[in-house]
Amino acid sequence: MTSLQPGVVFGEDYLTLIKACKDGKYALPAVNVTNTNTANAVMEAAAKNKSDVILQVSNGGAQFFAGKGLEDAFTAKVLGAVSFAQHVHMMAAHYGICVVLHTDHADKNLIPWIEALLAQGKEFYDITGKPLFTSHMVDLSAEDIDYNLNECARLLEQMAAIEMSIEIELGVTGGEEDGVGSDDIDNDKLYTQPEDCLLAWQKLNPLGHFSLAASFGNVHGVYKPGNVKLRPEILKNSQSLLSEKTGAPENSYDLVFHGGSGSEKDKIAESLNYGVFKMNIDTDTQFAFARGVGEYVFANQAAFAFQIDPDTGAPYKKQYDPRVWLRKGEESMIDRLDEAFADLKSAGKSLARQG
Repeated sequence: MTSLQPGVVFGEDYLTLIKACKDGKYALPAVNVTNTNTANAVMEAAAKNKSDVILQVSNGGAQFFAGKGLEDAFTAKVLGAVSFAQHVHMMAAHYGICVVLHTDHADKNLIPWIEALLAQGKEFYDITGKPLFTSHMVDLSAEDIDYNLNECARLLEQMAAIEMSIEIELGVTGGEEDGVGSDDIDNDKLYTQPEDCLLAWQKLNPLGHFSLAASFGNVHGVYKPGNVKLRPEILKNSQSLLSEKTGAPENSYDLVFHGGSGSEKDKIAESLNYGVFKMNIDTDTQFAFARGVGEYVFANQAAFAFQIDPDTGAPYKKQYDPRVWLRKGEESMIDRLDEAFADLKSAGKSLARQG
């Protein structure tokens, strides 16, 4: 079996990892994080499950990583993303797994954020020989397709020069995440057209590596059963058209499943047959972290009302120490990720070289 050095992967190693996922009919959880607690929980869960993993940050998550007290929000979003990436670069190898570093959902208004991160990435590459991030997502699915593909092509040329990949979106993922997206979307836009995917291949494939978030009814967040109609056969049809028109091998698109939280398990399993190597998860892991903290606080209410017990005089320091209750959040998040690794069939399949 192919093996890779543990740590952050990029360039050819990233393509090797994607190929292993697609050949093995499994995918990696792509987990949105907001601080070192959630980032460490993801790496711990991946190590526990002997799986590789994708860590990603949105613009809002990056701003929180830097600190909401910084008045210049744009600078905070840039510095927070850099701080997140540097933390993972330092720690990933010690967890003994391969980690893909990614930024999530940058729409037209956030192109300057991507450009600033590319400048930071170029500087990092010149010093270390590797990019700061494995890939960036540029989500121009709400724009005209010609603008979408032309702008992605422009940015991909810059990314390819420092061994990075781009993730693009065709069709629209419903719901909203960190200010990107909307609930007010025509239903037909939730389903990507195979002909549009072919256009993306023809435009981008000669320039560098791209992955494709093709919408097949995906929605951010969790909704009551019946509200979301996932149609993975759209992915199959897109792959088939590409092979028919270009002679490319089966499942040549590297596909991304957005809106993975709350999705039907049979639809997740079906999508793995059609070239999906990455599934985003955010809402479920946020809730898991919050539930772990909340259950602990509920069980130790006095410790969060008093430093010292008013009746006995006993100190509560060991109960309210942030390291205690934040760890409860991490543990709960890890439990939810155990389920994700099982659903995506990646457990036990890490390519990281051991020893």
